[in-house]
Amino acid sequence: MKTLLFILMLLSVHSLNAQKKSDPVFVDKHGVIRWTKDKSEAQFFGVNYTVPFAYGYRSHKALGIDLEKAIDADVHHMARLGLDAFRVHVWDVEISDSLGNLLENEHLRLFDYLLNKLKQKNIKILITPIAFWGNGYPEPDVKTNGFSSVYGKGPSVIKEEAFKAQENYLRQFFTHVNPYTKLAYKDDPDVIATEINNEPHHSGPKERTTEYVNRMAAAVRSTGWTKPVFYNISESPAYADAVVKANVDGHSFQWYPTNLVANHERKGNFLPHVDAYRTPFADTIAAFKSRAKMVYEFDAGDVMQPIMYPAMARTYRTAGFQWATQFAYDPLYTAYGNTEYQTHYLNLAYTPAKAISLLIASKIFHQLPRNKSYGTFPADTLFGDFRLSYRQQLSEMNSENEFYYTGSTSTVPKNQSKLEHIAGVGSSPVVQYDGTGAYFLDKISDGIWWLELMPDAIATLDPFEKASPKKEVVKIHWGAHKMKLRLPDILTGARIIPMYYGDSLPVIGFDSTFIASPGIYMLIGKSKRADFEPRPEPFYAPKNQVFEPVLVHHEQAEVAAFRQLNVEAIIAGVDTSSRISVEVRNSSNQWKTIPMQLISSLSYRAVIPAAMVMPGVINYRIMVRSKNETYISPGGFKGNPYAWDEYRNESWQTFVAAAGSPVELFSATNDRNRLMLYNTDWRNNRVEGIATGEPGKLAVKTSMNKPVAGQMMGWQFYFGERISGRIDSFDASAKLIIKARSSGDVTAKVSLIDIDGNAYSTSLPLSADWQDLELPLSLFQKDSCLLLPRPYPGFQNLWFNTAGNKRMHLPDMEKIEVRFIANKPSDPVSLEIQHVWLKK
Repeated sequence: MKTLLFILMLLSVHSLNAQKKSDPVFVDKHGVIRWTKDKSEAQFFGVNYTVPFAYGYRSHKALGIDLEKAIDADVHHMARLGLDAFRVHVWDVEISDSLGNLLENEHLRLFDYLLNKLKQKNIKILITPIAFWGNGYPEPDVKTNGFSSVYGKGPSVIKEEAFKAQENYLRQFFTHVNPYTKLAYKDDPDVIATEINNEPHHSGPKERTTEYVNRMAAAVRSTGWTKPVFYNISESPAYADAVVKANVDGHSFQWYPTNLVANHERKGNFLPHVDAYRTPFADTIAAFKSRAKMVYEFDAGDVMQPIMYPAMARTYRTAGFQWATQFAYDPLYTAYGNTEYQTHYLNLAYTPAKAISLLIASKIFHQLPRNKSYGTFPADTLFGDFRLSYRQQLSEMNSENEFYYTGSTSTVPKNQSKLEHIAGVGSSPVVQYDGTGAYFLDKISDGIWWLELMPDAIATLDPFEKASPKKEVVKIHWGAHKMKLRLPDILTGARIIPMYYGDSLPVIGFDSTFIASPGIYMLIGKSKRADFEPRPEPFYAPKNQVFEPVLVHHEQAEVAAFRQLNVEAIIAGVDTSSRISVEVRNSSNQWKTIPMQLISSLSYRAVIPAAMVMPGVINYRIMVRSKNETYISPGGFKGNPYAWDEYRNESWQTFVAAAGSPVELFSATNDRNRLMLYNTDWRNNRVEGIATGEPGKLAVKTSMNKPVAGQMMGWQFYFGERISGRIDSFDASAKLIIKARSSGDVTAKVSLIDIDGNAYSTSLPLSADWQDLELPLSLFQKDSCLLLPRPYPGFQNLWFNTAGNKRMHLPDMEKIEVRFIANKPSDPVSLEIQHVWLKK
């Protein structure tokens, strides 16, 4: 009887809250989100953002930042990137008590302020009112009395007391009136949908799961809410059938195709990881087909490449998604250290290329039709008005009136005379620019353009290493750089009027070529009259952080002997009077000081002559003499490097290989902490670095202690940058040398993977004794490879194989993969690898 009454209650609530005409969107019977006004399909693309809560709130407070001003800046940049969607999991622990009563406090007020600012920029809002999380990360949790603190994530979806607290909270939350908009969330037309909670962990009887979802949805709808209600289906996929039985309008998914928290930047081509998005429930649960689909969080964790977001947006549309929000946009005032979420990094000022790629991704998401396939990588890197290139680290949009690019490009706009919007980093056929910040050009009318120019972003440290507010991973530099425009109505005789500029006055030119500092400018063609007074405009950018020379250089690990060696560096904080040189010593005790030449505004190069590049090692350091001071790198100190008491003598080092010597692709001793692992049973399997019989040498041992037949372990390692100075010394006659041994009954393979995702494999003839296995490259055949790190959620594809039968091209190789299978249930089995070389 109780169950019947509950079902009747749900039906009555749903019928009383049928869609209102004022609701901006609805979900039709086919699971498609449509605009109410004209029944057309709707799409929304944007970010998560967390400043009103948790660490986002505390970090700003610690720096003495005005949180409202911080929100103003970040929302402005979101709109500048063309985003129209915002989602956040509200930290209910900070705005509720143990009974689920809503607390009117500073966190809730700032959240309301944020929502109002988003509305002003026409950014639509999806609220996830229950996070379950504590509020500490990356710091320890701050104790609160919220219901999630009392019950925790797992019990919250099982215990009756927790159900009641959440029902109470949801009823109060959706009827809360925002003091800035004067609207309750349930009535706000820009709050278009809700997702009940964040990443629930379901367990126990499935009937209880269905009851939980129904009761939470009923609590929301009891407030008069008639807009779409979503519930997560991907976090607890074993409970998908129970979730789909509930009375909701759609389901939420996440995607972390390179997994999370590597503690270093991941390198290599990860476009195969985002080639497809699987939604397996569509094949097994009939009712799922009538539900809308949204992505509440996504990111390519620990990856800086500006090609991932556009590829993900394309794949989302192929999979039928209509909402996608990246996690998470870094606040302007704390992005210098990437402390909020160490594995994510995105901000317009600090990661300009990634930010422009998000702009392009938004265009893709809005322009591509649902459910259309664009083929398999690499064919799907050209689609519509868009192009992606791993080799060039470039994403582009090139349409009749828009041209966007994430780095320097030679692509010619489709119709230069019709261009109205340009945004990019670096140079193109229409904009030549020496700085490293992003810029935006928007046509106001014929002969009048609006230019917004962000400061230089100089990456000084790996942003994905252990985070701390005490270090800067990117420095902001307010440099003055040359810009040349090739716009038909801004050619010669143009006037450049500053609308807003910051730390330094710009040098204003009167031509299509001019020198400008970061700021906002009005560009007026020769034939146009300025019939308006220049007015200040808001310009949000970090202050200059470069007050003395800042130098960034990455040495080559290994090069071939008797070839000239280029030493390149990014150097900011110097002027034309600065003298920059490289002091070089080789292991034959020859030394030389070589001047560095300016390549562009921030780029310098010196060439070490081939005669000095002798087998052994090259050690060098860079000296910047500026304003009676000498700055020395590495080490980052200033002073007289030749003073009798100067003890600091750090240098960069490059190994110079003798002719015919092998090149090392992998060393267990040095590389074991950078493996991308495949391990499905962490309880019983182990990955460890163990000593070998050779002094100072380790091996990577992967072992299965309770294997079942067919169980697999494996790993990949990226070696691309390491061998770039040697790889052209080898050809197809080369051999792969692997020092390895195994225990138990196993079958193993080794693969080489190239920059286009092609894999070539051969078997490993293993034994219980250490062997240097010599494998001619002629043995390697086209094969599938693992997608590592393992994409999350775990029902995404594990294997990838490119189409066709492209022959191996050795200079394109960038990863090695080793995997092995237990042939039968047995005692423990293992595989040990000490090193992998390439030998002529």
